[in-house]
Amino acid sequence: MISRWMSLAAFAFAAGLVAAAAGSQTNGRSVQERLGYPANARLLVLHADDLGMAHSVNRATFEALEKGWITSSSILVPCPWFPEVVRFAREHPDADLGIHLAVNSEWNDFRWRPVSPVDAVSSLLDKDGYLPLEETGVVANAKPDQVDRELRAQVDRAKAAHINLTHLDSHMGTLFRSPALLDVYLKLGPAYNLPLLLERASGDRSAAAATSPWALGAQRDALVDRVVSLDAPGAPMSEWSDAYEKLLSPLPAGVYELILHLAYDDEEMRGATWDHPNWGAAWRQADFDMVKSQRFRDFLKSSGFTLVKWKDLAKARVASSRD
Repeated sequence: MISRWMSLAAFAFAAGLVAAAAGSQTNGRSVQERLGYPANARLLVLHADDLGMAHSVNRATFEALEKGWITSSSILVPCPWFPEVVRFAREHPDADLGIHLAVNSEWNDFRWRPVSPVDAVSSLLDKDGYLPLEETGVVANAKPDQVDRELRAQVDRAKAAHINLTHLDSHMGTLFRSPALLDVYLKLGPAYNLPLLLERASGDRSAAAATSPWALGAQRDALVDRVVSLDAPGAPMSEWSDAYEKLLSPLPAGVYELILHLAYDDEEMRGATWDHPNWGAAWRQADFDMVKSQRFRDFLKSSGFTLVKWKDLAKARVASSRD
């Protein structure tokens, strides 16, 4: 299985579309300043992926949201434990929840199918009738109009369940893997008036930028300077906190999202992820243990990070339209 964030290469590809001035500048004002923070502030979204994937994931993520150990999460709508997320969202209407737009089902023994009728999105299916294991299978076979239909169905299902959505992002970064898929993703933000997770990075624009009519909108709406995550193979469990501190410490002023994967190392997660230690049961338990540790909270405070939610970042997006 390819790294779900591909060492952030997928975001690097997408960043070509949104590589305006460094520091999240819009008309000379950074996102930090638009939210009322000084220009040298370091804002951080602590974000847990894969909500709804499994009961184990839900239990850990719900607790982390309730206790403020993380600030945001995003939902895998096609997954079997989505109804439990609906109940949590009903009981926690202020929870910061987005949609983890999914066109992959990456675990060999734990698979899911599209939300849409399968005959309407047949190009999204593998030979067994599931969403493909690998990102490359989606890029090679998926028809953009069917991708669009399925992703809208996922958002619509969450909205029909009265979940207060705060943003959209891409499971495994698959929607950043080709210009056609990226174009589908970029259209969804305006369609639902929701911010998209896009990494604003310095550098030359990609060839896709020149062909995408949505590039300007993406540039305007990019609210995160960099997405940070621990790449495979991770770190020794004894050095887990050290690894995250090394990731975060050098970051300059800006807006960041730290991607985490939370769950318990229990029988359910070991069964689902038995042959993939990367982002598997032990990995997710280590992430969970870290975010709830006093050491990690003290590190964030002493390092001057200000924790924010996607609903906070959305205010900067609204403010930018008035600048």
